[in-house]
Amino acid sequence: MTHDTGLRLRREAWGFAIGSLFFMVGAVPWYATAVGPVLDAATFFVGALFFTAAAGIQLALSGRKPPRRDTDRPNVFDWWAAAVQFVGTLFFNVSTTEALIVAIQSPGDSGGWRPDALGSIAFLVASAFAVVATTERDRLWDPLARTWQCTWLNMAGSVFFGISAIGAYVIPETGNLVNELWANAGTFLGGVCFLVAALLSRPAPQPATTTASRTAATT
Repeated sequence: MTHDTGLRLRREAWGFAIGSLFFMVGAVPWYATAVGPVLDAATFFVGALFFTAAAGIQLALSGRKPPRRDTDRPNVFDWWAAAVQFVGTLFFNVSTTEALIVAIQSPGDSGGWRPDALGSIAFLVASAFAVVATTERDRLWDPLARTWQCTWLNMAGSVFFGISAIGAYVIPETGNLVNELWANAGTFLGGVCFLVAALLSRPAPQPATTTASRTAATT
């Protein structure tokens, strides 16, 4: 693994970690009550930006274009996992922006943000692709892929976000959520899973290569 790749992987991991932390904080009811609907919505909005930035790095590391036909299956599924997850973060960008606009314009009518259906489905699909990629590899560790622990933590986080999206569905007849506890707890627990996975995925810092060592390596 080159120094540049390691640096980008660390940026990716920290992007997901910081984004997850913002989602966790935003989902805590006491925080939302303390700061008000606008700042709470802004918390999710910022978290989604970090998610998208990290997902963009992950997709770039996997390859900006779809893999060729002769690419091995794990790398193909890795690419699709990164691509679908990036799309999912864009859905979250849209929904968090909409929630922030509503909170600014009508603070009293703002119900807060919770994972939307399209973003949650994309995360679930991406996690499924990642599971296939991980289980089909001959080795469990690959500098450009997730470890199996991170893969399953991300799957758990995606499931929790899906539960949150179901709980946050507004029943048309009553205007109430299906289950507010599911909405809050699903977002928080999903954020916890994503945070732990991101921290575990950080590559070890690469020692800086000195001029002397480079010279010695070429002689």
